Amino acid sequence: MKKILVTGARSGIINKVIDKIQNQYYIYVTVHTNKELEIVKNKYKDNKNIKCLKLDITNQKDINKIRNLDIDIFISNAAISESGSVAEIKIDKMRENFEVNVFSNFNIVQIVLKNMIKKGKGKIIMMGSLAGKIPMPFAGTYSATKASIIKLTEALNLELKLLEAQIDTVLILPGLYNTGFNKLMFDKKYDEMDIETYFNHQIELIKNKENILLKLFEKKKFDSIVNKIIKAINKENPKFIYSAPLSQNIFAKIVSIFY
Repeated sequence: MKKILVTGARSGIINKVIDKIQNQYYIYVTVHTNKELEIVKNKYKDNKNIKCLKLDITNQKDINKIRNLDIDIFISNAAISESGSVAEIKIDKMRENFEVNVFSNFNIVQIVLKNMIKKGKGKIIMMGSLAGKIPMPFAGTYSATKASIIKLTEALNLELKLLEAQIDTVLILPGLYNTGFNKLMFDKKYDEMDIETYFNHQIELIKNKENILLKLFEKKKFDSIVNKIIKAINKENPKFIYSAPLSQNIFAKIVSIFY
């Protein structure tokens, strides 16, 4: 039975993926906090194919828990979001967003790759986002982290092809899904913008545009992206990029022509 390591596995899209593949693989389900650990332990308590771990990917002590694991497939899903204008968001918040989404995730990639290269096989699945391809006002920091993941994964894919090892690299690019993540990201910036901002007279307009965007485009059903991720996990020779929903993927490609 192949072994999968999943980061950021508390909820959302990846949770649906785990539910569908939990009897096919041995899965290390990792979450950020002890509170989340209790939740997933309770959820999967009857499944012997699942081991739950607390893994704060920025914490060296937590990272040491996975150093000697024999991982066949790594799914890099852990992420946080910061929002606010690039002109005024606190640099510490921007730095933290990159630390978690980019640097810490690729630190884990390097750790699991060591054994994969030694074994001569493996699979790295990176969770990017269509936000990394479409300019998003007031979500520039988060979008930039996802753009970085896209480019670093593209480079990694080319590099691993030079090795004799058969290591597949896969990039997942979800669009807008109603997981609660997007709404939380958009709303976070108003803790500070409601007090002081260059955009004081446009706040209500910005809020209304964001609400309309989520209402019109967020997908309530996750099947389209969940099925793509499962295909990436199961296929012996997966594609490099899987993206959904189709309409948003096409829109992203059109937008990229003009930027």
